[in-house]
Amino acid sequence: MVRRFDWFPHLTIWIGIAITAFPIYLAFIASTWLPPDLAQAPVPVLPGPHGADNWGRVLFAGGTSKVGTTPVLLMMWNSLVMALAITIGKIVISLLSAYAIVFFRFPGRMVCFWLIFITLMLPVEVRIVPTYQVVVDLGMLNTFAGLTVPLIASATATLLFRQFFLTIPDELVEAAKIDGAGPLRFFKDTVIPLSMTNMAALFVILFIYGWNQYLWPLLIAPDAALDTVVLGIKKMMGGVDAPTDWNLVMATALLAMIPPVAVVVLMQRWFVKGLVDQEK
Repeated sequence: MVRRFDWFPHLTIWIGIAITAFPIYLAFIASTWLPPDLAQAPVPVLPGPHGADNWGRVLFAGGTSKVGTTPVLLMMWNSLVMALAITIGKIVISLLSAYAIVFFRFPGRMVCFWLIFITLMLPVEVRIVPTYQVVVDLGMLNTFAGLTVPLIASATATLLFRQFFLTIPDELVEAAKIDGAGPLRFFKDTVIPLSMTNMAALFVILFIYGWNQYLWPLLIAPDAALDTVVLGIKKMMGGVDAPTDWNLVMATALLAMIPPVAVVVLMQRWFVKGLVDQEK
């Protein structure tokens, strides 16, 4: 029997999709016109004839008519390297630290955990001055190491892995010991396979976190060759003396959306399963 209001949830979903997608559609339309076309009223609502030229220009040439920037293709590569390094580094370090806290007994074990946990209260902006000084002293300014190494420690991921490891039955640990498995073998053959869905969920979250970094690259990589795409969008916006070519900015913004959206779409099933699946 069909319920009377079955259409209402679907209507709500479609309205939400329309509200979310409309700005993206306008950005796409703007990327296919020239600045004079966008300055007139009414604003075009259908694609124009200059889309290929605009997208090709930002990808391989970069910049606008008044502001020069790095080609978007290079900026996206920089963002990809930074996001993957931060993501993989956070997952590896968090796995090892959570494994040590849960499965090893040593003095100060919980003190170490709480010291890691307390760092959740200290965002990057609070410790940015001493962190910047350390990067300068180590000679990592204007390097990928400077962009990524200070950001690869994650208290959040460590906490999530710890909570997951606590659900692993003690019988499984004892069985591994009886079979002669040492700590490294147990970690490789048992813990990591059980943690795959959690790792996938964290990969999506941490990749988007790394991709959207703005303040840290702005400080650490003043060299234009290391510009990330998020930083590049800001640099493409001119001021009073350099009007913004919004068609090129919108094309760059759409290109910047592609990798994180692709990661979310491709890993959607793993992401949801890693957040809600309780089966071990």
